[in-house]
Amino acid sequence: MSVWAIADLHLSFGVPEKTMEVFGPEWANYGEKLKTNWLAVVQPDDLVLIAGDISWAMRIEDAKIDLDWIDALPGTKVMIKGNHDYWWSSLSKVKSILPPSIHIIQNTAYQWNEYSIGGARLWDTDEYGFNDYIDFRETSVPSSKEEKPDQERIFKRELERLELSLKAMDQSAAKRLVMTHYPPISAELEPSKAAALLEKYNVNVCVFGHLHNVKRGVAMFGNRSGVGYHLTSCDYLDFKPSLLNI
Repeated sequence: MSVWAIADLHLSFGVPEKTMEVFGPEWANYGEKLKTNWLAVVQPDDLVLIAGDISWAMRIEDAKIDLDWIDALPGTKVMIKGNHDYWWSSLSKVKSILPPSIHIIQNTAYQWNEYSIGGARLWDTDEYGFNDYIDFRETSVPSSKEEKPDQERIFKRELERLELSLKAMDQSAAKRLVMTHYPPISAELEPSKAAALLEKYNVNVCVFGHLHNVKRGVAMFGNRSGVGYHLTSCDYLDFKPSLLNI
């Protein structure tokens, strides 16, 4: 049994007019590329962590088409909400449409074999930034709905949600895995509020996404104070699920 991670699938089977293909040549036929790469490595008894921005759908019935597509792929999938998952409303509504192989985390934790899994979306913060690592283009993935003045309020709320999930995790588990959609730490691994929480609750691995058009060949993230930090945005991974060496 292996553990894989990938984020920012941005599927649009339910809303084909919102395909990611307009955001650069690397996104051409991205659904088929992702499917082919997934089938090449993920086995039915594996776990796949999906760290947000799952579907472009606005309505839950449109998102179900994308979720059913993911369900048809091998593995048990665990997801958190991303900043573009506008279809993700109440927990009960999302659970009502979930296919059998997909599980979600929202202020909760999920147990898979010897692993305990938690997570939260997080948000932008003035603690760190990534402009120096991004290849900015005329076309880029649109930003979130919330405005800059609300940034710190939202980030504080997300930290509270993260801690709720961390508290729900099994501290006796062999390994504790966390997903955040926004990076919880700077690329240089400087101390941060989110990282302090991960260290407090003895997290082993944190995977995240959100960053697109990342410059190639630039060192980013790694290990700090016992926590391994992994960027798993779909385009950053060339649409190949990343194997976590846990």
